[in-house]
Amino acid sequence: MFAKQKTTMVERVRSYYEASVTRPPLSPPLEGEARADVCVVGGGYAGLSCALELARRGRKVALLESETVGWGASGRNGGQFIHGFSRSDLAKPAAMAGVGEKTLFGFSLAAIDLLRARVKEHNIDCDLRQGYMLAAVKDRHRKELDEYHRWLRGVGCESELLDCADTRAIVASRSYCGAVFDKNSGHLHPLKYLLGLAKAARDAGVDIYEQSRATGYEKRNGKMIVQTKSGAVSCSQAVLAANAYQGEFIPPLRSCVMPVGSYIGATYPLGEERARKLITNLASVCDMRFVLDYYRISADWRLLFGGRVSYTNLGAESPGLRASLRRRIAHVFPQMAEEELEYFWGGSVAITISRFPDIGRYGDWYYAQGFSGHGVALSGFAGAIIARAMMGDAETFDVFARVKHRPFAGGRLLRTPTLALAMLYYRLRDLL
Repeated sequence: MFAKQKTTMVERVRSYYEASVTRPPLSPPLEGEARADVCVVGGGYAGLSCALELARRGRKVALLESETVGWGASGRNGGQFIHGFSRSDLAKPAAMAGVGEKTLFGFSLAAIDLLRARVKEHNIDCDLRQGYMLAAVKDRHRKELDEYHRWLRGVGCESELLDCADTRAIVASRSYCGAVFDKNSGHLHPLKYLLGLAKAARDAGVDIYEQSRATGYEKRNGKMIVQTKSGAVSCSQAVLAANAYQGEFIPPLRSCVMPVGSYIGATYPLGEERARKLITNLASVCDMRFVLDYYRISADWRLLFGGRVSYTNLGAESPGLRASLRRRIAHVFPQMAEEELEYFWGGSVAITISRFPDIGRYGDWYYAQGFSGHGVALSGFAGAIIARAMMGDAETFDVFARVKHRPFAGGRLLRTPTLALAMLYYRLRDLL
């Protein structure tokens, strides 16, 4: 029996990104049985990247998305594609992987290369701009920047070390005392990029079923059966790429990541002249604090500013969080203190304890999760290396799979309060 389909409606997040795109018609949900070589669970960057890579290599792929493609973090993030990982200390993961730190770092550069290549190959209009600034808030940050700049130059990044005056000449804020500028990294409209990947996957032959949450799985007669509320996919291999939105689908994997609520605001359009006065080179900017601010100028000259987090109010709009974000904008840019936000939205990102991505195999499942805020480029790269591993080229996949991840302390009941206390410590350290 082959899959039947029906159309339905889906509620989407009221973000600037959703308001600035025209989505194609919703793909019908799965009804009945579908047959495929590979079933991919999750319609974000990782899942679509994996599905696209497999389909281009001749595999029949069915992709299950619980809401609509790009509904999660891939469609509502800060839009920065940047080098490295969430933490710059790669000594421990490199030792576990059995490779050098520069080799691991090089994968983050390869992820950016892959992103740009896909934008070019599939002609994805996603407002891509080059340029990223990592900004120092304190004197000790400037010393760290000097070391980081030397590191970047050593691995072939075209970075520039900026002093206080140079930084403030680019970013109209007195919050910073130096920065490293990397022209290889940059920013884009994340939902436009996601929808471009989805179109490329469909064009390659991927069957995408939206509003088709995977509810369970079993092994039957040598086949993997991935179940939904109204159907199932019979396949030889399966990939879990649901990240912060996987729920308890595979509990041992869920325990190694923590969903964290992250929030972004978008001003009304400022006009080109005013926007360029805020960031003259139109680079994306991120500071060096543990609880950080990040921001950029959109293609229609808005300031997009993010950085507030929550551990209990995942993705939901809150007046307190909105007000907190406005205070952060006014702190960084006092000249914007009276500026209203036209859009404010949130969503969940998944972090690991080490802040290094968790990519590997669990039983019959390949999986990728825990990109810790660096997922715009890295999650697509993860999907690609999983696909290559499934086709027999597992060299890069195996490097990541050798990095073992510990579950968060506290179990299901106490893990969130435990992390909240830890983050309070880091907030206080930032302030002091």
